[in-house]
Amino acid sequence: MATDKIIIEGAREHNLKNINVEIPRNSFTVITGLSGSGKSTLAFDTLYAEGRRRYVESLSTYARQFLGQMDKPDVDSIIGLSPAISIEQKTASHNPRSTVGTVTEIYDYLRLLFARIGKPYCYKCGSPISSMSVDQITDRVMAMEEKSKIIILAPLVTGQKGSHEKLFAKIKKDGFARVRVDFDIYLMDDIPKLEKNKNHVIDVVVDRLVIKDGIEKRLADSLELALSMSEGQVTLLDLTHDKETLFSETASCVKCGISYPEFTPASFSFNSPQGACTKCDGLGSITQFDPDLIVPDKNLSLRQGAIIPWENRDSVQFMEFLDALVTHYKTDIYTPFKELSPEFQQVLLYGSKKEEIPFYVERMEKKIVYKKTFEGVIPNLKKRYHEADSAYTKESIKKFMNYKPCSFCNGTRLNKASGSVRVGDKTIWEITSLSIRHSGEFISSLKLKDKDKIIADRITKELAERLGFLQNVGLEYLTLDRSAATLSGGESQRIRLATQIGSKLTGVLYVLDEPSIGLHQRDNARLLATLINLRNLGNTVLVVEHDEETILASDHIIDIGPAAGVKGGEVVFSGPPEELIKSETSLTGLYLSGKKSIQIPEKRRKGTGKFLTIYQANSNNLKNIDVSFPLGCFTCVTGVSGSGKSTLVLSTLYQILANRINLSKKMTGSFQDIKGLEHIDKVVHIDQSPIGKTPRSNPGTYTQVFNPIRDLFSKTREAKARGYKPGRFSFNVKGGRCEACSGDGIIKIEMHFLPDVYVACDVCKGKRYNRETLDIKYKDKNIDQVLNMTINQAVRFFENISSIRTKLSTLQEVGLGYIKLGQAATTLSGGEAQRIKLAKELTKKGTGKTIYILDEPTTGLHSDDINKLLFVLNKLVDANNTVVVIEHNLDVIKCADHVIDLGPEGGEKGGQIVALGTPENIAENKKSYTGFYLNKMLKKFKTASYPYTSD
Repeated sequence: MATDKIIIEGAREHNLKNINVEIPRNSFTVITGLSGSGKSTLAFDTLYAEGRRRYVESLSTYARQFLGQMDKPDVDSIIGLSPAISIEQKTASHNPRSTVGTVTEIYDYLRLLFARIGKPYCYKCGSPISSMSVDQITDRVMAMEEKSKIIILAPLVTGQKGSHEKLFAKIKKDGFARVRVDFDIYLMDDIPKLEKNKNHVIDVVVDRLVIKDGIEKRLADSLELALSMSEGQVTLLDLTHDKETLFSETASCVKCGISYPEFTPASFSFNSPQGACTKCDGLGSITQFDPDLIVPDKNLSLRQGAIIPWENRDSVQFMEFLDALVTHYKTDIYTPFKELSPEFQQVLLYGSKKEEIPFYVERMEKKIVYKKTFEGVIPNLKKRYHEADSAYTKESIKKFMNYKPCSFCNGTRLNKASGSVRVGDKTIWEITSLSIRHSGEFISSLKLKDKDKIIADRITKELAERLGFLQNVGLEYLTLDRSAATLSGGESQRIRLATQIGSKLTGVLYVLDEPSIGLHQRDNARLLATLINLRNLGNTVLVVEHDEETILASDHIIDIGPAAGVKGGEVVFSGPPEELIKSETSLTGLYLSGKKSIQIPEKRRKGTGKFLTIYQANSNNLKNIDVSFPLGCFTCVTGVSGSGKSTLVLSTLYQILANRINLSKKMTGSFQDIKGLEHIDKVVHIDQSPIGKTPRSNPGTYTQVFNPIRDLFSKTREAKARGYKPGRFSFNVKGGRCEACSGDGIIKIEMHFLPDVYVACDVCKGKRYNRETLDIKYKDKNIDQVLNMTINQAVRFFENISSIRTKLSTLQEVGLGYIKLGQAATTLSGGEAQRIKLAKELTKKGTGKTIYILDEPTTGLHSDDINKLLFVLNKLVDANNTVVVIEHNLDVIKCADHVIDLGPEGGEKGGQIVALGTPENIAENKKSYTGFYLNKMLKKFKTASYPYTSD
């Protein structure tokens, strides 16, 4: 048995054609091929699935019920398989508590560093915290108001799980009569049974006193006893003033009387009661009514509906009062909200407080004068929210609420004590708010002495390594406090990649899904060095990738094809990169050698001469930039990762257009003004999200080509004779579908600790319809047979039905002729879903005033697929529409009419316009990283009359 290779025999999962493949172990292997050819099926659904299945099978039955189990892939055998780790394109976490720091475990090391060498400072006066002796504590207590009733407590348990029965028995044995459990005081015989899986707080009641002269000796003795029991801490409960104070022999501010507990790593965790802010529970933000959601577009006037909650407030009485309100503040309802005085804006949002507004009403030809205060939009919403009984009403009001930084902890997530501890000159949250690059510089420049240096040595070394790994995968612009939910798929994948390098495992099979996504060419070299380092540790690195630089840097390439879908699933090439370039049968090889290429257009479009211009865009890291998008052009927005592309195009441009044109009510990125809106009548955002969340959604239903197909079947002679309507041929409604499976065609069988099994419905045999519906045929095909046709087959089948043929032809144009008409949406890749959306747009009659916005549409696409994508995008622009694309792919950028290059760096050093103009203009700009790489590419190619030909 060979041990230097992973040998796959008879792989038949999805569209794989019973293939045999050999992958060298301890190598860097790339699997490439057209979109839909079977790359991911081989890498993830076969290799990774089998590696994980074998590992899970080795565990006990008890463990398997918690881990779940994957189905055995359809393959004869896999020899030499290592334990497998999959690093896919998916958001790291939707948990609001997850940050870049916690996901990478860097925050765990920071917590340990602060717990061991951190210096506490008073959060009131800023003075260093010093220890407090028993005499000082006694003096502080005796200085309290006379006759105050106090209880002296010895804290024994702080936030620990367990029933603590042995501790209670010891306390009773030591002669104490009372104990405080979870902030309630009990006699020893009345303590309730504690839930062992919950955290508890337990304090012993040492003494109960009333402040008066003569108690000094008893007080000092009680304090000493409490301090000895709880390792130097004592809690004073002031019953008279309902106040609790913690004193410590180790840490207290003499000036302010503030005492800190002993700090542990949990003290700096915002996920622990010991460290979390008590107001926001460690989230760093609280839900509040957001003025920006209430008035999302401040360019609108009150008359135009600037205040969204007032949309339906068109009663006569309300309008009369509104007129009185604007008259009182010497303005009118036609003035844009942003031009209203700050005082009046405040009144509109928060009310007139005690100021009464004269209110004139004409009734029966008499003018009646009222005076009343104005409640304000936000107080009104608060009242309605708390008084609402229905969930629907609460949800409709909730859309005006947003997370705002917690005013108690200022967004740091930590309580005041933990947030006041410093290492060097920074608190833990000041470090995490730095970019990864600056965090690394801080750790490297940290000057420690004596004991602190010895304690921190290993911690700082680990921190420096982990921060270095993140920089090496091109993520130096991220901050450690950045929420994991806001990361792109590429960013979260590279974070997991950096974490794996830090773990230094060997003998592992790593399977990665396009790690170069979202990465600028400038940072590609560092990513490749990281992958090679992972291989050099003694691992097998398997990457699904289209990037030319990655392919050429690999040790071994497997090219799957020759085409997509049913025409794919075969090994076209397997070998080293230098041999692939010589291959005449591999489409990838032909593009790498230059025998096939995406040509540069002969002319750049000038557009309509009109522009859409955003002034003073300043969200996130944008530096008050003015940006003009030429209309009737194909525009690419480029720049290094983190330079501000998504903020400009998606958060600002798209949200403005969606709010103004589609009447959306989402918050836009901050900007001063926008001009040119009159030239746009429609905005379409085409992303790579699924076209449906269930198998019921498919290309036929999404593009609505299924509607005329159902109409056609209902018009057949047999259907008319039986009285069947178009609804009869829908698998989503009762009537024609199989009711045994409710039109799914499959039935899920739960297998408890084994994976759920999906079997074809034994009534309809997976055909989704009942027998009567399947009896109806058009050209000898029933509705199920039509749904199982590929788009190419369906085009030929319906060639004489123009309403159907036209819609199907657009799917062919975008290169999706291989997918089935009824293929479940859940089985489509992101690139396929995006092209289906493009095809749907192509079928619509445009006005020539539409703007299409796409975010990295080349994700998951082979060079040949990009060629087809460009053909579609150019077709949209040729109809006088505007296409704006965020992109790193040089093949797309070189074909654009206009390029907006942001930078110069990522994060805080980005957000500026580095270069503008045609690709040739960008290539000549010495300050542009994009221009540097684009210049190399432009020199390679000769111009052609059109960027895509359908050969």
